Amino acid sequence: MSRGSTDRPFFHLHLFIAGETPGAERALAQRARLIEALGPGVAIEIVDILQSPAKAEAAGVIATPTLSDESRTPPRRIVGDLSDAAKVIEFFSLPRRSTSA
Repeated sequence: MSRGSTDRPFFHLHLFIAGETPGAERALAQRARLIEALGPGVAIEIVDILQSPAKAEAAGVIATPTLSDESRTPPRRIVGDLSDAAKVIEFFSLPRRSTSA
């Protein structure tokens, strides 16, 4: 990831969901926990494939929820359960929030 100005994320992930299903609601809750664990260096954009099917098709997403890092070649993706934040963070090699003040 390239470093931009201090107010821009270092990592930009996409969370593909499908509408307001129970699975989408769980994925959004897990997204909130990930953002809390990661801090300001990571952005997780929500893409509802029902509203933006072209984005999902362009990314090759065929199942939801999918958390994807499209900046890598090939893209890295986790499909389904995102509840283990430590494993998600490790899989994408993301920086954790600093615990020091």
